[in-house]
Amino acid sequence: MRTVPPPSQPLRDLGRAALRWSAQWVYIARLAAQIMAWALTPGSYPRALRPVMARHLYQSAGPSLMWYVLMFGFFSLVLVRIVVVSAASYGLSRYALEMVVRVLVLELLPLAASLFVAMRCAIPYGSEVAAMRASGRFDALLAQGVDPMRQEVLPRVVAGVFAVWLCTALSAVLTLVVSYLVVYGFTPFGWDPYTRTVGQVFAPAVTLVFVVKTLLFSLAVAVVPMAAATHPQPTGGGAAGGAEIQGLVRMFMLLLLFEALSLLGNYY
Repeated sequence: MRTVPPPSQPLRDLGRAALRWSAQWVYIARLAAQIMAWALTPGSYPRALRPVMARHLYQSAGPSLMWYVLMFGFFSLVLVRIVVVSAASYGLSRYALEMVVRVLVLELLPLAASLFVAMRCAIPYGSEVAAMRASGRFDALLAQGVDPMRQEVLPRVVAGVFAVWLCTALSAVLTLVVSYLVVYGFTPFGWDPYTRTVGQVFAPAVTLVFVVKTLLFSLAVAVVPMAAATHPQPTGGGAAGGAEIQGLVRMFMLLLLFEALSLLGNYY
């Protein structure tokens, strides 16, 4: 005879799931605040940690930086050309450059750089930290009097944030150069209208939103995989894989949320 669960059982299960969900988001926010506090404290970079930090900074952006910039430069060339030709066919050539800067530089660049860094290093870093934690590396560091969060997590998070900013900055410069060449060609006479248009787009409020969005994107990409790797998980098969998938879902949710907020800040 099949037993019927009491009516209150689904409500209790829903309450426990909501508590776990809230606790995970609170842990992400607390870890982000802790990492930012450590990153801004000079004492967090002792002499023994500097080579580790330098290695992670190079590994996060150095090997693939040239290929990313070239790939996005080619993408920018194609997209700018399409926008310029389409605007000219409708008699809207004077709006083409502004549209390119707003859509490509302000909106697509930070998102593309964040996704690239997430796939290139942030998610693998989270898997490395999860493997260290499972193998007892964290417990060994604690036994030696070393904080594993500062020794293993902080350098990887800082490297992820640095990689997002570096990819965004270099691809933005390349995109602006490509936009000028496509619109005005190899002539210096378009410099005045070009700088005037770009300056009008990058108003103080828009620039502030762009900087804050890039910062939030970099923190989401760098912190969320680490939070999934270091948050205590229930025992049982598949818990680690489930935690990684949940971390990816939370990271994409944060990226979409920050992008939506930036659109509201720029256009409303």
